[in-house]
Amino acid sequence: MPVAKRETSDGRVIAHVDMDCFYVQVEQRKQPNLRGLPTAVIQYNSFKGGALIAVSYEARNFGVKRSMRGDEAKDVCPQIHLVQVPVAHGKADLNSYRNAGSEVVSILSKKGRCERASIDEVYLDLTDAAETMLLEMPPEAREDIEEEVLKSHVLGLEIKEGIDAKEEVRKWIRRGDATYQDKLLACGAFIVANLRMQVLKDTEFTCSAGIAHNKMLAKLASGMNKPAQQTVVPQSSVGGLLESLPIKKMKQLGGKLGSSLQSDLGCKTVGDLLQFSEEKLQQCYGINTGNWLWNIARGINGEEVEGRLLPKSHGSGKTFPGPQALKTLASVQHWLNELCEELSERLQSDLNLNKRIAHTLTLHARAYKKGESDSLRKFPSESCPLRYGTTKIQEDALTLFQAALREFLGFCISKTHGNENNNWGVTSLSVSASKIVPIPSGTHSIVKYFGGQVPSSSSFNQPLGNAFDEAVPSSPSGSENCSGLISYELQQNYPGGDTEIKNSEACLHEQDPLCNLSRKVDSLPKESSLESPAGSEDRTTKSEPYRELPAKDPRPLSSTPSLKAVEKKKTMGNNLKGNCSIMDFFNNYQNSQSSLEHKNVTNAHDVKTASSFGLPSTMDSYSTCNQIEQPAERCREEIDSNVGECSVPNMSQRRQAWDYNIDEIDHSVIEELPPEIQQEFQAWLRPHKRPNVPNSKRGSSITHYFLPDKSR
Repeated sequence: MPVAKRETSDGRVIAHVDMDCFYVQVEQRKQPNLRGLPTAVIQYNSFKGGALIAVSYEARNFGVKRSMRGDEAKDVCPQIHLVQVPVAHGKADLNSYRNAGSEVVSILSKKGRCERASIDEVYLDLTDAAETMLLEMPPEAREDIEEEVLKSHVLGLEIKEGIDAKEEVRKWIRRGDATYQDKLLACGAFIVANLRMQVLKDTEFTCSAGIAHNKMLAKLASGMNKPAQQTVVPQSSVGGLLESLPIKKMKQLGGKLGSSLQSDLGCKTVGDLLQFSEEKLQQCYGINTGNWLWNIARGINGEEVEGRLLPKSHGSGKTFPGPQALKTLASVQHWLNELCEELSERLQSDLNLNKRIAHTLTLHARAYKKGESDSLRKFPSESCPLRYGTTKIQEDALTLFQAALREFLGFCISKTHGNENNNWGVTSLSVSASKIVPIPSGTHSIVKYFGGQVPSSSSFNQPLGNAFDEAVPSSPSGSENCSGLISYELQQNYPGGDTEIKNSEACLHEQDPLCNLSRKVDSLPKESSLESPAGSEDRTTKSEPYRELPAKDPRPLSSTPSLKAVEKKKTMGNNLKGNCSIMDFFNNYQNSQSSLEHKNVTNAHDVKTASSFGLPSTMDSYSTCNQIEQPAERCREEIDSNVGECSVPNMSQRRQAWDYNIDEIDHSVIEELPPEIQQEFQAWLRPHKRPNVPNSKRGSSITHYFLPDKSR
């Protein structure tokens, strides 16, 4: 329901620019020979010549209307030229019209805050530009006024028969007793006229405009005088405009709310609302809607121009009227695949051109149940987190549809895709992507973080560092599709992102689509698989056997999974088969000789080698972690549960790595230690004899007594 917003100022200058029969103009620009001729753009289907989606003003003069079909239009106007809209994915392809609309937006946005409302309409906040013009060159001081400005229609301006309308408009613009608000509107008329002329010059498109103090009035005015004209709405003329405006013509009153106003309150025009108090309207329609109705009856609307040049969402849909209704899951899946493929292309284009990512996928449908005429309005919409890649979007959309269909029918339907049914039919289907936001500034590929080159592989077309200038964060996983997301960057290395990962451990039912949304990413190399268990926040990978690094060849590493996290994985029983260490991706980085990095590698190396003193190493689960300095407490938690496999010859190096000089240790302190610790200490002094510490007593180690105390 609409919500009232307080008018911030009655001195705003808002314009609504609406393209004239835009689809026809786009086709006429492609085929200049159609200019000036009756023309219409038709849908791709051949039923009765196709549905008209745009009609030129020349064709309208012959009585052709958008509600007609191609054959009927030819009966009314035999000379009409019917141009078919481009086709892609089995439906109308509107990309050429969207791109043409973007050309217009790029011009209009130069003069003020711009909000793209649709393919062919734009809102502009010209307040700042109008105020600047008013200071520099007031309208009353202008001698030469452009022809296009004089052609403006000013509501409330009485023009008697035989009087030149342009002269009356000139007088209105230059009058000295005009209010500050009217002077701003006059400046707005100059600005909009110049913008419209610039659009015509650069794109060959004509457009109409409304200029008022708020978006609601500007929208109403833009359609009053078409084509290629503009209308100004002074504050003094607002009452006359709304008094005779039919209820259904007002934005947001074309549906149930408008019908209720007509039937329950007997309001035929917006002006009829003036007879009801705000309390009465709130009593009938709630506080917010009642307040909004009271405001619009007086021309009050505080909605701001949002400053948006790009669409808030992307969508793809198709209708299946009458006998074309979809009655099998197989047919629904076919069209969902087509719609999702188009949606994926648009999302990828938005990502490449505008650096934006969408987060939510929504499925909408209209369907009927046999014997229930009102069921068309009850098919539920379903949403889930959006995953990039055509295959993923198709899988998620099908799952959303099946979930919605089960809810719609009230029982669990068969999952056999080809089965016919006599109970339901789908008459409309659409998918949309929303919550589109810019990629956060400073977000880059993980390769840039390591600052090196990734070795080429047969599985990669190019190095990751060169392939991705900016990294796209993975979409958040929800309860419906969290069985193992792959980072968006990795998806991008494979055509269309439609690669497949085979999960070795299937925790969900094989045939339940809700359990398999995230399982396929084609052709991902086994050694670079980055699967992650569902619902887990700790992302770890398996490693190949430990390879000791040369002491003089340290390699810079970033943070790796903690030992504690690795142990947690083991105890949870998460077996990540087919995984590999992230080091496989970065094992050919250029070597760095910085002392800090050398210290990190040396210390981490010694964490492993210290296992020969009764500190076992973890060969299975932390070969990637043993090359970085770790807190002693974490090291002890991990190594106490494993069996050491390090040899003794490097004893001197190990002693030095821990930065403890054994000769300086007070032996009287050793005698005060528990017996098992004393035994372990003696084994340290005599490395040729390996201590045999019972497993039950491995809860403490000499390292706990001589490692730095963090609490200090």
